[in-house]
Amino acid sequence: MAQDPAQLIPGLAEVSAALFKVVGNRSIPRTTISLVQLRAGQIVGSTYLTLLHTGFLRKAGESEERITSVASWQDSPYLTAPERAALALVEAVLQPNPYGERVSDELYALAAEHYDEKALATLMMAIGQVNFFVAIALIAKPVPGRSFSDPWV
Repeated sequence: MAQDPAQLIPGLAEVSAALFKVVGNRSIPRTTISLVQLRAGQIVGSTYLTLLHTGFLRKAGESEERITSVASWQDSPYLTAPERAALALVEAVLQPNPYGERVSDELYALAAEHYDEKALATLMMAIGQVNFFVAIALIAKPVPGRSFSDPWV
């Protein structure tokens, strides 16, 4: 797509801004949100989202070890238990489970060990926020590496 969808659809920028506001309520660290959204970009195969969230993490001062270990988060010594629980949630939401429900009661309980109800709701919205942008990233194909505010040619 040659043109920014926000220029074609009135109100899209407001929806996007509202999602950022909801997710930015500080109930979970912004770094955790970016780690989750980076993993989402990796899972769906979006170079744009992967580079975007990698850039956010670098700008926040995160180490290359933490950033690169998101792809193999399950055994990463660079990520905390709460971050791994959040990454498990995004994987469960984005990957089909041929053996049952995607987010099991056990997975929810694991996440609830690390996050209170408001933080879990925020994490749920952070996963929903990145999913909102997944369709844009995969269909409209913004240019990878471009600034978030100017992703089109």
